[in-house]
Amino acid sequence: MTHPRTAAGSLIIRAVILLTMFASPAWSADNVPDGTAQHRIRARDLGVNLGRLEPGPLNAITDVPGVKVGHVTLMRGEGALIPGEGPVRTGVTVIVPRDDVWHKKVPAGAFVLNGTGEMTGLAWVAESGFLEYPIALTNTLNVPRVANGVISWMLRQNPGIGITDDTLTPVVAECDDGRLNDIQGRHVSEADVMRALDDATSGPVAEGSVGAGTGMISFGFKGGIGTASRRLAAADGGYTVGVLVNANHGRRPELTMGGVPVGRQYDVTGPRSGHGGEEPPQRLQAGRDGTSGNAEGSIIVIIATDAPLDSRQLTRLGKRAALGLARTGSTARHGSGDFMLAFSTSNVIPHYPTEPTFSLLHLADTHLNSMITATVEATEEAILNALTGATTVTGRDGFRAEAISLPRLRTLLTPDTSVGR
Repeated sequence: MTHPRTAAGSLIIRAVILLTMFASPAWSADNVPDGTAQHRIRARDLGVNLGRLEPGPLNAITDVPGVKVGHVTLMRGEGALIPGEGPVRTGVTVIVPRDDVWHKKVPAGAFVLNGTGEMTGLAWVAESGFLEYPIALTNTLNVPRVANGVISWMLRQNPGIGITDDTLTPVVAECDDGRLNDIQGRHVSEADVMRALDDATSGPVAEGSVGAGTGMISFGFKGGIGTASRRLAAADGGYTVGVLVNANHGRRPELTMGGVPVGRQYDVTGPRSGHGGEEPPQRLQAGRDGTSGNAEGSIIVIIATDAPLDSRQLTRLGKRAALGLARTGSTARHGSGDFMLAFSTSNVIPHYPTEPTFSLLHLADTHLNSMITATVEATEEAILNALTGATTVTGRDGFRAEAISLPRLRTLLTPDTSVGR
């Protein structure tokens, strides 16, 4: 039972968090002055065609029972880059498959569409067919420190690791946020990771410029964290598929929303956004597409389900997530790191089985089609939610990653005003 005082306190805390996010001088949208509140919405609220399956109650990866998500967002400093000091526009996002996943492992499978990037620990996932610790997302140069944070948290939970128990190889996935963030500073600490894990919850998931998504840019707009889910019909098992992405990929002309070529049309429908409100977006795009090594970006896709799937089947879902990525216009360019990891909470793989055999429930391959559709649709929507949920961030050297304009999207997505579909 929820006590009234507790519920009221929870609402006050959420309100304070939202006000803090919107009050930050580094956040703005639709060319409004920095510090102005930015009201952002989810893609389906714009009327985007996002498939035929219904979302779960939260339309988030946390619709899968037991799955938790935590963020720590780091934003401080402004102006010229001082390597190792700031400005800081980064963070960490963690996904906890279930409580005590070390002893109650989850089947897992991974797929790498394009490997210009890193997701640590995949060799063991492929070899064992399971996942036994939380997943962490962060920026490229912060991977070792974030891995240390996961290890420290796991050691606190399981003191026998490395002494009387096995060791672990954390799963940490990265995207490059160096266009906005002092990435050399590696500002995400072990304590930040442990706080994200301690605070992870199964409720609504913050999206956009938060956690690992704080400094990410996608399709030439501010990107970051997005999530979505699909719930299958009872006749198909009633299972849930949830997806969470860290979107840092794509070029503006490629962006497609519900079949509408938004990216090609965006800059001809109204005033152009850019650096300091003056520089046109094609100049910003040209700078990103140079030889700096971070031009192509990356995307991380995490898939959770409560359907009883094994590692092979989960790998197949990971492959299908690439189709959801393609629906948004991405072509997985040469320099893009596109990593997919899927897990199922339906079965429990014991840590040290006492018997030589154990049983796992298994969905027949002939009943996978609805799961495949759900994965494709949820991946597409999660990416679009990252865009519509993101707020403008001004980072190092005054570089401004503009959030996609919601009024402009409404115009582009209106059937009688959209052209070139």
